Amino acid sequence: MRWHYIAKTIGVLLIFLCFTMTLPLVLSFHYNDDQFIPIVESIIITLIFGLGLIFVGRKSDIDFLSQREGIAIVALGWTAVGMFGALPFFMGDTFVSFTDAFFESVSGFTTTGSSVMTNIESVPLSILMWRSFIQWLGGMGIIVLTLAILPFLGVGGMQLYKAEVPSPVPDKLTPRLADSAKILWAVYAGITILEIIFLMGGGMNLYDSISHAFTTLPTGGFSPKNTSVAFYDSAYFDYVISFFMLLAGINFSLYYQLLRGKPLAFWKDTEFRFFMILVILFTSLVVFDTYGSVYDTIEKAFRFAIFQVSSIVTTTGYATADYELFPGLSQILLFVCMFIGASAGSTGGGIKCSRIIVGFKYCYREIFKLIHPRSIAQIKINSNVVTDDVLRSIMGFIVLYLGLFVVSSILLGMMGVDMMTSFGAVAACIGNIGPGFGSVGPTENFAHLPDLAKWLLLWCMLLGRLEIYTMIILFVPEFWKK
Repeated sequence: MRWHYIAKTIGVLLIFLCFTMTLPLVLSFHYNDDQFIPIVESIIITLIFGLGLIFVGRKSDIDFLSQREGIAIVALGWTAVGMFGALPFFMGDTFVSFTDAFFESVSGFTTTGSSVMTNIESVPLSILMWRSFIQWLGGMGIIVLTLAILPFLGVGGMQLYKAEVPSPVPDKLTPRLADSAKILWAVYAGITILEIIFLMGGGMNLYDSISHAFTTLPTGGFSPKNTSVAFYDSAYFDYVISFFMLLAGINFSLYYQLLRGKPLAFWKDTEFRFFMILVILFTSLVVFDTYGSVYDTIEKAFRFAIFQVSSIVTTTGYATADYELFPGLSQILLFVCMFIGASAGSTGGGIKCSRIIVGFKYCYREIFKLIHPRSIAQIKINSNVVTDDVLRSIMGFIVLYLGLFVVSSILLGMMGVDMMTSFGAVAACIGNIGPGFGSVGPTENFAHLPDLAKWLLLWCMLLGRLEIYTMIILFVPEFWKK
């Protein structure tokens, strides 16, 4: 493990983080709030540590980055970015506790959206924009963005890309990794701008439009309003944001295929069809369950059902209704959505639809082989055979995901948290969703939880965002051996 090179790369990430802090700095100057000096102090501290790490690794000059080093850079890099990204929250006294500041920062960068802010609208607009912007940065990934704008990190960059991109089988769109990263970010930025235009077209002001676009496309869910999107009580905004949440839940490589003149790429994709059928089915069931019992018109039932299903299955976490007041069937369906998640290659979290499909096909194959023991049955996705190593990785991921959910829920219960809240909080954090069930539902937040519980959930956020393996492998002794 070449620590000098790892230190240098993380130092570069921190320098990049310094530049991103200029956005809240400019806004603080514009709004003349009391956050200008704290943000400057945050930039200086981050800059000093970034330059220090670069100085430590100044003599590192290698032509290859091993997979272990790539994993270490991503895991430690995301942790460092979350830690220093917390400084604007902490230095400006938005949070008195660094635990809360770190929690909010990691929740932002991992696009989880679980918050410990008790009165969002009382926070200075410069800090709220930073809160939204870090979700936008984390959506497509700090590492991927860095690969796009800093070509010298292209050395061994595929190892970083594989460890960071939220997909079972990350593939480059072009032969050059930096070009792939630029394409992904161009599509991502383009859809973000399109949402801003649509929101402003409905009467939302520029600041709120940018804030919500910054947190919709990364499926983050932070809103500058205490009651989230419900604040606007607008059918137009509900439908627009629902549409863009679904766009964010689709594999971004399909948009690249669309730009290349292949519009049928969406329908030909097995995962896309599964994802859309799932949304339609669950929305229909929630409409059926809430019409008459919660909403008096079919339009209202559909409007709130499509929004909540889209918000949870894409792991965005916006709220227009308190789904804990829905009938039991609807609550169960939304809880299931927390585990399924969005498409691979999207900005969403959860297990991912592609893994669910493979899991179902694997179970069917095992049943089929009991009937036909001599048969040779292959699992295919989009007419491509799922190799044994990918199959093992996917099944291992599902087992680890569910196992960590159970263990983390038990640990949370040991801290005095009730069962419903424990299950809901862990499902929300490891799935990068935001609100959960119990006392961390859509109308509450995570501020009341003990600090130890927040650190556990913070760890769950990183686990979910970096696809379990990248973080959990750091605790395997063999990983550190030569």
